[in-house]
Amino acid sequence: MGALLNLLTGKNVLVSDGAWGTMLQARGLTPEQCPEEWNVSHAEDVISVAGQYARAGSDLVLTNTFGGSATKLAKMGCGDRVRELNLAGARNSLQGAPGALVAGSVGPTGDFLQPLGTTTANEMEAVFSEQIGALLEAGLKAICIETMTDIGEAIAAVRAARKLDAELDIITTFTFDATPGGFKTMMGVDPKQVAGELPAAGANVLGANCGNGIEQMIEITTELRKYTDLPILIHANAGLPELVDGRTVFRQSPEAMAAHTRALVEAGANIIGGCCGTTPEHIAAMKMALGS
Repeated sequence: MGALLNLLTGKNVLVSDGAWGTMLQARGLTPEQCPEEWNVSHAEDVISVAGQYARAGSDLVLTNTFGGSATKLAKMGCGDRVRELNLAGARNSLQGAPGALVAGSVGPTGDFLQPLGTTTANEMEAVFSEQIGALLEAGLKAICIETMTDIGEAIAAVRAARKLDAELDIITTFTFDATPGGFKTMMGVDPKQVAGELPAAGANVLGANCGNGIEQMIEITTELRKYTDLPILIHANAGLPELVDGRTVFRQSPEAMAAHTRALVEAGANIIGGCCGTTPEHIAAMKMALGS
């Protein structure tokens, strides 16, 4: 049992952090810039975001490394800086949130596995191993493999992490959409498949993030809980996205989001936080809604 699972044993329900991208955008990050490069060039801003979430009450804080794989960084001209940027991202969150447990954020590579794409499972695993190895070098004891849509890519990431550290706590979350056939990812993966295949690969926390507001996440949690006894992490958006003057905005207030927090726990969630559009204020409101 790793650090995260030990923490869960003592508290039963943990509060995670909220959005990172929108927080950094508020500090000046532009679409043309590489968010992970900010771990070096704007380290104080990144440290500050981690600190804001810690002060809001987050038990678990992620890192600014979502797009930190070599394939993602290469698209931003930083493909040769995997170790540097991931190591810096982990250290920034550790410095900003010393009282919280820090988990390294690992997002999709943007590549497709064969036969849809040209990448083999071994090649995909090697890409994840490079990124996760740098995060673990900083001393992290948990990894959050998030916003996944393809079961094969998620398994490659989990296997890479598990080979690097047998005691590591590995969170794996998927982004589901409501379809006529139930909740599925854009690649056709449903909660039952996630619960059946990811634990065998080495994941010990499952969940969902992004794509849905907290009301929809209650339904997703209920469905996922039917098929697993593992802890479930849910990072909901601040409502459904709206396009206003060419910008995507999320309008759900901290109070409105917090009003559904207990229902999310009752549905089976063990770790609750936010995704797109959420702020430290949303996290503080959710923490307050949970009480003691």
